[in-house]
Amino acid sequence: MAFINYNTKEINCKIVYYGCGLSGKTTNLQHIYDQTSTAGKGKLISLSSENERTLFFDFLPLDVGEVRGMKTRFHLYTIPGQSFYEVSRQFILKGVDGIVFVIDSQRERLEANLESYESLEANLEIQGYDVRKIPVVLQFNKRDLPSAVPIVELSQTFNRLGAPEFEAVAHKGLGVFETLTEITKMVLLDLKGG
Repeated sequence: MAFINYNTKEINCKIVYYGCGLSGKTTNLQHIYDQTSTAGKGKLISLSSENERTLFFDFLPLDVGEVRGMKTRFHLYTIPGQSFYEVSRQFILKGVDGIVFVIDSQRERLEANLESYESLEANLEIQGYDVRKIPVVLQFNKRDLPSAVPIVELSQTFNRLGAPEFEAVAHKGLGVFETLTEITKMVLLDLKGG
């Protein structure tokens, strides 16, 4: 749910990058941060652990101009991919306006992706969200690897909702901004009531 501050004329939207461990969530945010002008971004906060680069979340306020005379700002987060951080995942999803589900395209990561998607649906339900009513974009990452599953198979497995899909190689920046652009458009449309 977007936070609107009428005193400062500011709308703050929250987008969460969700996916299994090492799927490329942090890599997406790092690329966005590196390619965004200093004027259009805040400080990137990254908490690392021994097993994974993101323990809790990355936070990137991204200024996208004004909507109806109000300054609009997107706050981008990632969730920790490891399943034992389930409580952190639930906490980070509070107040979410849109989700980018990052899928590791490697065949050997299919089960981890499925577990993560089921976790997303369960955690959204706990927060009172309906996954069919919240803006969601799928990103099929690591398309450059030899064990990448064909897009058709990934789409059939993960895209029961008919969400927009993007192929990506996040460490090269491919598909990163296309994904971000789509989810921000969807969130803004949702804010305007369709």
